[in-house]
Amino acid sequence: MSSAAASTDATPIAATLPEGRDAKAFHRLVFVIIAVLLAVLPFILYPVFLMKVLCFALFALAFNLLLGYGGLLSFGHAAYFGMASYVTAYTAKNWGLTPELAILGGTLMAALLGLVFGALAIRRQGIYFSMITLALAQMVFFFSLQAKFTGGEDGIQAVPRGNLFGVISLADDRVLYGLVAVIFFLGLLLIYRIIHSPFGQVLKAIRDNEPRAISLGYRANQYKLAVFVLSTTLAGLAGSTKAIVFQLASLTDVHWSMSGEVVLMTLVGGMGTVFGPILGSFVIIAMENYLAQFGAWVTIIQGVVFVVCVLVFREGILGLVARMLKRPL
Repeated sequence: MSSAAASTDATPIAATLPEGRDAKAFHRLVFVIIAVLLAVLPFILYPVFLMKVLCFALFALAFNLLLGYGGLLSFGHAAYFGMASYVTAYTAKNWGLTPELAILGGTLMAALLGLVFGALAIRRQGIYFSMITLALAQMVFFFSLQAKFTGGEDGIQAVPRGNLFGVISLADDRVLYGLVAVIFFLGLLLIYRIIHSPFGQVLKAIRDNEPRAISLGYRANQYKLAVFVLSTTLAGLAGSTKAIVFQLASLTDVHWSMSGEVVLMTLVGGMGTVFGPILGSFVIIAMENYLAQFGAWVTIIQGVVFVVCVLVFREGILGLVARMLKRPL
């Protein structure tokens, strides 16, 4: 295989498809379809299942922003997802904060943690960057295991959903679904805007050829730190929302397997696509939910799906669809 071909294989699908007015109009149509589905699906599927999908879809979108557009593979995103979940659960249960303030607190914690960890991790590249993020995430896991406020192995249970803005009760699943759907959709819009902003274009340039971007005067490390913090912040928003939905924050949220799961969701859906992680999240969560009767075999089935996607759909499911339609998704 030539070096040019190898480079093409490694490039996210979105980078190989032209974007113009037609693509933007197509994306607007996709957003309308997503909005309609968000409004209709709770009348067809179980709202709690949908809320779980939306929380993890936002988590995968945040991770894809870092990997697909920043070119940075993190093996430790569970740290930000989980720590935000803990902070939200603790402040809602022990401080009595309303859900919006508890979610905000968890998100800010993820942003602060991302700023500190990102400043350390971006000093290295490639596998070294990935290993540093994994090591830092393991530190967070062992901290969560020992700290008193996290509840150790029991976690923080019976987290009150509370009243939104002190007025709207979130006890009803459909009402809470409305909040989760709004958070997810706004997060998706924000990520889409970041990707298609001048900042996003510089990110893609750094991802594709960092030395050339530096030679043009861009401070690559500052851009990488910025996208790292943005990604961890949105991951924290997903974790905070999940804590309110399931009224629980546990060690599972900060475990390394959670970082692996979000990588799986992103790759199955389509790395470097805007909407691929949403589809990947739906596929993986649906497998976990509807194949739960198989117990530990679910993990093996997920592994098989991952291997098939890597071997047959290298661009992911939506990446393959985008290539067939010749439109960036």
